[in-house]
Amino acid sequence: MPKKKRRLMATLLFIVYFAVLFYFLFFSEKMGRTYSEREYHYNLVPLKEIGRFLTYWESLGMRAVLLNIVGNVAAFVPFGIFLPVFSARCRKIRMTVYYSFELSLLVELLQLITRVGSFDVDDLILNTLGGMIGFLLYLLGRYMFRGDEHEKSS
Repeated sequence: MPKKKRRLMATLLFIVYFAVLFYFLFFSEKMGRTYSEREYHYNLVPLKEIGRFLTYWESLGMRAVLLNIVGNVAAFVPFGIFLPVFSARCRKIRMTVYYSFELSLLVELLQLITRVGSFDVDDLILNTLGGMIGFLLYLLGRYMFRGDEHEKSS
């Protein structure tokens, strides 16, 4: 596939990813993302909510635990894959981790301000971890596809 078509397809997938991500983070009623006249909810203690989910997983249910912990990681894996595709500057893990943290912080602050969801430092940790995993998957994919390119040229 020509480079221009790959770039266009990656751009379209990135736009779809962002639309789906922001829908689930701010508008999905299934995820409890409706505005209500409630007080601010936030957690500023690292690993507090993760620990709570792991400790009380039987009463909370495995679905809630997976949705919170695995879901927060998985939500940012595509971001970690796409970022180095679009930016040569982000082909270093520290930059992808930095921007994953920045996007996560923006999301958490918007959730706090709009009172949709809650601000949780654990989400920052999990989302950033997801971006890091995505970057590692990007490197793996790049390594695998580079191998194909070398085999085709030999």
